[in-house]
Amino acid sequence: QVQLVESGGGLVQAGGSLGLSCAASGRTFSNYAMGWFRQAPGKERGLVAVISWRGDNTYYADSVEGRFTISRDNAKKTVYLQMNSLKPEDTAVYYCAARRSNWPNGYYATPSEYDNWGQGTQVTVSS
Repeated sequence: QVQLVESGGGLVQAGGSLGLSCAASGRTFSNYAMGWFRQAPGKERGLVAVISWRGDNTYYADSVEGRFTISRDNAKKTVYLQMNSLKPEDTAVYYCAARRSNWPNGYYATPSEYDNWGQGTQVTVSS
């Protein structure tokens, strides 16, 4: 198991940028696939971006493709989400998630595939 703590959320104007971080604690991190998900009021939690534990395979929701970038630093036990060209519809609570993976280049795109979650960080984009 890993414990996850997100940081970096806040309020930004449309067109601006924010960077989120997710720090993991625990004995191992490098064999965990990671993901960012988000949940807006009244909506289900959904995919933002996911990354394999080796960091060489990523997948994005169509709505953020080309604007957001997920990355990880296994030595620092941290995964990042750089968000550019933010839109009001990006407003949500953003959650970091982790799960063990037997495949170094595998990723998992649905929330139900993850068993470790952070507490979430609010991102608000004003128009």
